[in-house]
Formats: sequence, structure tokens, C-alpha cells
Amino acid sequence: MARKTSPTRQAVVTVAAWSIGFLIFLPILWTVILSFKSETDAIRTPLQVLSAPWTTASYAEVQGRSNYGAHFMNSVIISLGSTVLALLVAIPAAWAMAFQPGRRTKDLLMWMLSTKMMPAVGVLIPIYLMFRDFGLLDTRIGLTVVMTLINLPIVVWMLYTYFREIPSEILEAARMDGASLTKEIVHVLTPMAVPGIASTLLLNVILAWNEAFWTLQLTTSKAAPLTAFIASYSSPEGLFYAKLSAASTMAIAPILILGWFSQKQLVRGLTFGAVK
Repeated sequence: MARKTSPTRQAVVTVAAWSIGFLIFLPILWTVILSFKSETDAIRTPLQVLSAPWTTASYAEVQGRSNYGAHFMNSVIISLGSTVLALLVAIPAAWAMAFQPGRRTKDLLMWMLSTKMMPAVGVLIPIYLMFRDFGLLDTRIGLTVVMTLINLPIVVWMLYTYFREIPSEILEAARMDGASLTKEIVHVLTPMAVPGIASTLLLNVILAWNEAFWTLQLTTSKAAPLTAFIASYSSPEGLFYAKLSAASTMAIAPILILGWFSQKQLVRGLTFGAVK
């Protein structure tokens, strides 16, 4: 018999959840508010900022100073390109680890995950030199490859977890019916793991979209995405809070909208297999 939750406990949990959500969202809200203030008003106390007049001057200056459309397209191409490339590599790899595991499969998975714990600056010089020698500096292809490599361990781990929840008997039945390895993965495994693959895709797009370290080190102008677009509003003379907030709002708005409309799919994928 299901245990009933007391109204008091339910109210406490609800208030706590809303409070945590508000604290997480507060920096984003404050950034949006500052973007509609003048530079003079943006550095005042919070109460003075809220009472100051609203203006879109910062957005006009950002648009006039920078080519937002070019940065936006770079972010879209790099994020989607790295996601597709990561899935093409990770789906067969996760299939092999989930359904044809070896003695060292778990060790390999742990090693892949451990690479995410290494400071990025530790491999900056060799990667920069390789990119320079191969002519990949400030190119979309170069950043796409980097984003694929840095997010691949997480993609493989997520897909491995989802594939483990799929009964191996289904794949064995497909083999008995004469399905080749390619057909087994494309026509049997992939459709069954759509929720997991979709959530992995969304997460990878978000991670690639928000990546700042490598974009600032490997690009200057041609392939610079929106993270570099934001950084351009920090100068030796100081921070231009209103313009920086406007640039930040313009950069995060697309990914926030994507997350808002795909939240159900993302939650469904992240809980895929949790309940039998």
C-alpha cells in the first residue's frame, strides 16, 4: 500500500524546491535586468538598479559593434556538428560495451570518465600546436572536433547506461532473423533508445554551446561562437556591465528557449529505464 505524504511535508518540499529553483535562476534574471539599464545605473545598488529607467540602448550598441548573427551561426554549427559526430562514434561504442562487454570494459569506461577530471589547460599547448600545424586555428572544423572529443566520454557513458536497460534478447532475435550488425544498431537498437539518445543529444548541445575555455583559446574572429562574443565585452579598461549583460542575454536566450521546450524530453530521457 502506497505511503501517503503529509500535507505539511509536501508543502515544505514544494517551498524548498521553488526556493532552490529561484536561487539558481536569480543570476540569469539579474543579468536580464541589467541588460535593460544604462552603464551608469548598472553599477548602482540593487534597489537603485530596479528603480532606474529601462532602456534598450545596450542591445543597440551590441548589435552595432558586433556581428551577432555570425557568432550565433558559429555556435549552432559547432554545437550540432559536434553532437552528430559524437553520436556517430558513441552509439557503436556504447553498443559494444553494453552488449559485447569484455573483461576491461568497466575499466575503460572509468578511464574515459577520468579524462573529464583533467584540467583543460594541461593539454592546451599540445592541442594548440597541433591545430596550428594542421591549419585548424579559428576554424569551425577545429572547434567541432574539440567539442566532440571533450564531450565524448559523457555521451558514451549516457548511451551505455541507456543501452544496458534494453533486453539483449531483442537484439538476439534480430540476429536470428538475419539482421546485420548495421541493421541491428540502426533499425532495432536506435529506435528503442530514442528517449535516451534525444536527452544525450540535448545535453551535448548545451555543453558545446556553453563551452568557453577552448573557444577563447582556439578562435579569434572567423569561427568565434557566442561564448567569445560575450568575452569581447570585457576589456582592460574594465567591465561594461550593461553591455556585457546584454551580450550574455543574447547568447543564452537560444539555449534557454531550447531547454524550456525540450524539458519533458530531457527528463524522460534522463529517467529512461529507471522504472521497469
